[in-house]
Amino acid sequence: MVSAEALKKYIFFKGLIDTQLQMIASIATEESHAAGAQIYNIGDPAEKLYIVEEGKLVLVLDSDMGTHRPAMQVNIDFVANGDAMGWSALVEPYKYTLRALCIEKSKLIALDAIALRKIIHDDPVLGLKIMQSLAKLIAGRLTHTRIILVGERGLSTLTGEW
Repeated sequence: MVSAEALKKYIFFKGLIDTQLQMIASIATEESHAAGAQIYNIGDPAEKLYIVEEGKLVLVLDSDMGTHRPAMQVNIDFVANGDAMGWSALVEPYKYTLRALCIEKSKLIALDAIALRKIIHDDPVLGLKIMQSLAKLIAGRLTHTRIILVGERGLSTLTGEW
């Protein structure tokens, strides 16, 4: 069971009032995962939005390198205490776009996506605040992805492998 009071400490829920936090807490559960566990895979139905309570995870994209080379694992971002992941739970087509793997034993707050989308629909003020937090999350991921892409292109220019 996750309390509304516990949710207050996470930046993702900044600006929510107690009654809104109570609504979110009512659909939240805690999950524990061992190091090495995969939380979700690319293309899986996005059934939960996660907040990391403890531990560290990596968000991975597998990049196809052609028929004669194995896929390359690209670490897009690392998430740790207080970070959110799984934004696809609130954005159609509701499919995860990365793979999430635990680097360390991790404790997560999991928000049921269908219930969260209903709460957002029923309370537009809450919905706006959640979607603003989600936009910040996506913008951060995009920035990390851009940095990786620029780094790879620069490296490939130097090595002639592009």
